[in-house]
Amino acid sequence: MADEDEQGQADQPTADQPDMGAAESAATTGSGDGETVDEDRALDQSAIDAMLGDTFSNSALREESGMERIIKAGFVAYERMPMLENVFDRLVRFLSSTLRGFTNDNVDITMEDMRSLRFGDYMSGVPTSSLFSVFRAEQWRNYGLVILDSDLSYAIVDILMGAIPGRGAKAVENRPHTALERALIEKLVVITLADLSEAFTPVGKVDLSFERLEVSSSLAVIARPSNAAIAAKFHIDMGDRSGNMEIVIPYATFEPVREKLAQQFMGENFGSDSIWENHLISEIMETSVTVSTVFESSSFPLSQILALKKGSVLHLPCKADAPHSVRMECDGTPLFEGTLGRLHNMQAVRIDQRLIPPEEDLTPELLASLGAIPAEHHMAGQEGLHHVSGK
Repeated sequence: MADEDEQGQADQPTADQPDMGAAESAATTGSGDGETVDEDRALDQSAIDAMLGDTFSNSALREESGMERIIKAGFVAYERMPMLENVFDRLVRFLSSTLRGFTNDNVDITMEDMRSLRFGDYMSGVPTSSLFSVFRAEQWRNYGLVILDSDLSYAIVDILMGAIPGRGAKAVENRPHTALERALIEKLVVITLADLSEAFTPVGKVDLSFERLEVSSSLAVIARPSNAAIAAKFHIDMGDRSGNMEIVIPYATFEPVREKLAQQFMGENFGSDSIWENHLISEIMETSVTVSTVFESSSFPLSQILALKKGSVLHLPCKADAPHSVRMECDGTPLFEGTLGRLHNMQAVRIDQRLIPPEEDLTPELLASLGAIPAEHHMAGQEGLHHVSGK
């Protein structure tokens, strides 16, 4: 027992020997102003980089993550418009054939990439020596850009001005283009827009017309800097000369055909069954409906209706002279106006006027082909007699 008491006293701190554990705890709980510092919740540099996506890194190639992905999550990626890539593939085939005849040289075109980004971010990164061609989509009522770098613009000028092939590419001149050179470059843009219009044919008819050619990006602004746009880059090889061409189209331009561009393949139509639709139409056309003929109508006070008894008489404003004008209704909906008469000892109504709006989709020829109405009764206002029930 004495040994245990001595051991317990040895474990307890004395006045001359303060508790080191308590001192360390006090040092980690905070400073004199009462603030608490939790070392477990402090973020090191790797955690900050993971959250911000290494935004402040000097590396040219970095992986976007964290906050950058959240900021850019509002953009619609071009993968959501798969048909757009097919359109640009068609453009590569059409333009390769067209440029072979335009330059009288072997032309090879490849699409390097297609990306979605802000319009302002793209324009700020375009070299100042590029040429900006503004075009208008007539049916879509919006604009786009065809951007040619200096290598391609001077290569086209050299080839069209009669440069001898095989002597190598001429050094790019750091000077403004002359009026003649601009006219030659404009021809290249015009044939490119013609092929691009043809490439969009499966999606929808659109005429892309050349508007103007600009040498400064500030004069070729066609959308707000924050608007999303699609940028497709094409590399063009013409013998020993080459250059790049980019087509930039804002997302707002694709709005009229966005649903078609979102299809996975040409003519995709989810949830549609033509066989079932035709069967449903044929069954609807064979359905019987009740058509009522109204001779006269009049309004009465509710008190008079409640006071009706057996033997009461209601006086209607009926005309005594013939023929009588009547109105034909179906479930309270006016359909036709006609004249009451007789045909083969039966009451009949001759239709004089159609009251329902014409159906553009269900034409009389289609109704006749489905057997809904006889072919001789195509016109609603035809002077024919239709039998009705004797109401």
